[in-house]
Order: sequence, then structure tokens, then C-alpha cells
Amino acid sequence: MISERLLQFIWQFQYFNKSALSTTAGESLEIIHPGTFNTNQGPDFMEARIRTGTTVWAGNIELHTVSGLWYTHKHHVNEHYKNVILHVVWQHNAAELPGNIPVLCLQERVSKILLQQYTDWLNKPAFVPCGEQMNTVKRIVWITWKERLLIERLQRKTEQVFSHLQQNQQHWEETFWWMLARNFGIKVNAEAFEAIARTLPVTLLARHKKQLQQLEALLLGQAGLLQENAVDKYVIMLQKEYRFYQRKYKLEPVHHKLQFLRMRPGSFPAVRLAQLAVLIHQSEHLFSKIKETRSVQTVKELLNVTAGDFWHYHYTLDNASAYKPKKLGDAMTDNIIINTVVPVLFAYGQLHNEDMYKERVLQWLEILSPEKNAITTSFSKLGCVHRNAFDSQSLIELKNNYCDVRKCLDCPVGNAILKQAI
Repeated sequence: MISERLLQFIWQFQYFNKSALSTTAGESLEIIHPGTFNTNQGPDFMEARIRTGTTVWAGNIELHTVSGLWYTHKHHVNEHYKNVILHVVWQHNAAELPGNIPVLCLQERVSKILLQQYTDWLNKPAFVPCGEQMNTVKRIVWITWKERLLIERLQRKTEQVFSHLQQNQQHWEETFWWMLARNFGIKVNAEAFEAIARTLPVTLLARHKKQLQQLEALLLGQAGLLQENAVDKYVIMLQKEYRFYQRKYKLEPVHHKLQFLRMRPGSFPAVRLAQLAVLIHQSEHLFSKIKETRSVQTVKELLNVTAGDFWHYHYTLDNASAYKPKKLGDAMTDNIIINTVVPVLFAYGQLHNEDMYKERVLQWLEILSPEKNAITTSFSKLGCVHRNAFDSQSLIELKNNYCDVRKCLDCPVGNAILKQAI
């Protein structure tokens, strides 16, 4: 038995044999218009037109895998289904419907190759189910689909930005600070870094922005990294600074355990917090400044900081290392633009109906280099080209929200391949 979603897909694109159609009662049937797919309450397809015999009908169409589900779902007592003109089913196993609604059975009219292809995708434990076939799809399909995927991704991230704004009384700088800190924590420490940011409002940090050591003390202290006994004079100074401001502001360190394992030393939490302190120290009203910036290169220059002198010889607070300045680096700077600057600026343009901000960030994504991660690397092995961050963000959205959950029927690439099977 096929799924109802596959049946809806087959009907939506009319992927069945339409020659000599007839209802289960033996009456001739013509589909003039299959209707518009309905994602809300009520029949599956709205505003359809059919001809049975010599009569043209206009109304809605309901689909079920078996016709008896009409009664199981109590459609016969639901006002939303009074204007149904056709019941499309995979198998017919019930008596006539109320009002003698005609029934069309599709089981013998659908390509077995299409059904087998879709079943294989659902059960295939591959990186993406259609990986071996995706290169058969025309380039124009990929271009338009990537554009839709990127907008979907940005719209979803916009909802996250709006959620933050609701929590902080529509404070854009605060929202940007929360998301920026989360980004500095990279994936493994994102929750902890955002929690730290939420305990240190931008108004508090602004009082100390001219004193880098105070900013370091606040960030490292809230991370719980200044609680051990120290021997280094600089670390002892940071501890004293933190204890003073902890009492003054009644601060409570966050209760997230920071992760160090399987991480490059340059991404250790203490290093990232030290870099974040320098960014606060060197900038003022950062989101407002970025908002007025037209060049992505200028944004890179604003973000690309180097941790203070102590960190030239340290990756952690307690162990010295060989000299190496801890510069944020191009890859991390691009990552912050892609995952923080772009979503917040896109959300700002959306909320204020100012398309120039939305268009600007889309242009920036076309300029920035593509991301290098497990997802983009795997797509590359399949021959799927990604030339910039616009492409890589689209492919990440495709993998996470379509391929992984097997939404092949909602994917134009999947649709194109299934159409080839007919």
C-alpha cells in the first residue's frame, strides 16, 4: 500500500494513465483541472473541475489510500467536505459515498517503475537517496531549487531572530550579540556561549569595552574558566577582576560544561572567548555599523580580530605553548557572516520591509567562499558543484530538511527523477 502523500503527489502532477478514465460506477470521467493542493484543513485539492458523462462539475477533490477511510475520518459528517466532486483512491473497498460522489481508483494506472523508485529511496541508507541520479536533472532545475532552498533557510533563521527579539524587547544589538556569541562557540559549545551572552547584556559590556582585561574576565568567569587555582600573574589578575564584578553585578556562572575534545586548539573555548572580548573591545554598536556597510569585505575587516597578547603563548589558561597569535581567521570570519550577520540582517529587512538588506546579504553569499564540512564534501563526491556560500547553504538545507527526512516528493530534483521513471 502506498502512502497518502505519494498519492497526493501522483494526483498533483497527474502522473498516471489518463486514457479512457472511468469512475468505479463505470461512468466516463475527464479531468479538466486537478485542483490546487490544499495544505490547510479540508479536502486535499481545491477548485478542481471534472466532467462525468456530459456534466461538468466544479469543486474539491479528496484522496485516500482506500475509499473506506472516507467514513473512518468522518468526512460524511464534516461540513468541509460537502463540496467534494471526486474521491480519488488507490484501492476501492467501500460502498457508494454520500450523494453518490464519484470514485476514481488509480492502482492500475500508475507506473510500477515510479512506485519502485520511490520505495527504493525511502529504504536506501545513502547520504542522499537519489545521489546516483541527481546529475541527470537539468541545470535550470537545480538553479531555481537552490534559490528556494536558501530563502527557506533564511526564513527559518528569521523566525529564530524574531523569537530573540520578543525575549529582549526588540533590541537588535542584544539579539545580534546573543547570536554572535553562539556562533563563536561553534557547534559543540554554541549553547554554552549563548548562555554566557545572555548573562552579560550589551549595556553591561559597554561599561567595560575600553578595558580588554575586564571583558576577558567577565566572559571567562561566566564560562566557569576562572575557578581553578592559578599561578600565572595574568590569570590571577583575571580572577580578581571577575570576583569583583561578580559581586558587583551579582553574576552567576553558566552551568554548561564546555567541550574541548576532538577540537583544534585554535577553536578551544578560552581562545574563542578571548577573541570575542577583543571584538567587543574594538567595536561599538556592531550591528548598526554592519547594517550600514555595503561591502562584505568591510564586514570581514570588522570581525577579523586577534586575541590579546597573553593568548599568543596560550590555548588554555593554565598551560603555555609556542608563540602563535590567535587570529580569528578567514574561515571563521566567513562562518560568522554566513550564520550570524546574514540571518540577522535578512530578518531586519523582512521586519521593516526593506528589501535592500535582503538583497545585500544574498549578494554577499554569492561572494563568500563555499563552506567546507561533511555535507558539502559528500555532495562534491556526487558531482554536485557548489561555487559559493549561496550554494553551500542551499545544499545544507536540502540535506537536513529534505534528504534526511525523505521529503523526495517535495523536492524538484526528486520530482524530475520520478518523472523520468514514467
